[in-house]
Amino acid sequence: MSFATVSDAGVLDTAPSAPRFPRVHAYIDIAVVIAVLVGTNLIAHFTTVWASIATVPISALVLLAMSKRRGLGWAELGLSPKHLKSGSKYALIAVGLVLTVVAVGALLPLTRPFFMADRYATISGAIIASMIVIPLQTVIPEELAFRGVLHGTLNRVSGFRGVAAAGSLTFGLWHIASSMGLTSGNAGLSGFLGNGVVGQIAGILGAVLATAAAGLVFTWLRHRSGSLLAPIALHWSLNGAGALAAAFVWHATMN
Repeated sequence: MSFATVSDAGVLDTAPSAPRFPRVHAYIDIAVVIAVLVGTNLIAHFTTVWASIATVPISALVLLAMSKRRGLGWAELGLSPKHLKSGSKYALIAVGLVLTVVAVGALLPLTRPFFMADRYATISGAIIASMIVIPLQTVIPEELAFRGVLHGTLNRVSGFRGVAAAGSLTFGLWHIASSMGLTSGNAGLSGFLGNGVVGQIAGILGAVLATAAAGLVFTWLRHRSGSLLAPIALHWSLNGAGALAAAFVWHATMN
């Protein structure tokens, strides 16, 4: 039997407590999960195009299978059906807030240049990216790996604060490779930071800090709702709505 408890973060935790588990085994599991994530990141960004497409989703499924074999329950992974209702509630709130902020940002002259990313130069490409590529290649696999497997594994040796700190830091570092060249492909960032080496380094550091902060919010949503649905919805709305907004801003500016 599980009971709702007040966690060390001061929020109601409706997920069942992690089962008693030898700490040394749990630390080994954490090391294995992080090693798989590091290998996945390197393969996805520094090998072939096909590897970049398939590596993250495949690795997420491998991590899920490994975690189940190591005894993590569906509730520990954020995949329990009994938390779908609370997950849906937080998901709707998160998506509504993000859509509002993105719309305002795309309309304001001061922030509009930051939506000028050349990879979303066409509306059709942005729609495909936001509705297919981003959820299947990025959002769902990353949330399954970070807020699912890594979160559940860390939770066996730490409370919410430790899980949030370690998980968010790892999520921020995960984005180092993907943020290389970030400033050169974004008109707002290149104008603000420049295209030189210092600007590129600043862009990478900014991306790591921003994604670590986002990871902290994703982790809180996962913890608060007990479901992966909430962080998946927020993650998708940030990336997907951002892609669509970038396409519309690019199209409006170029025409």
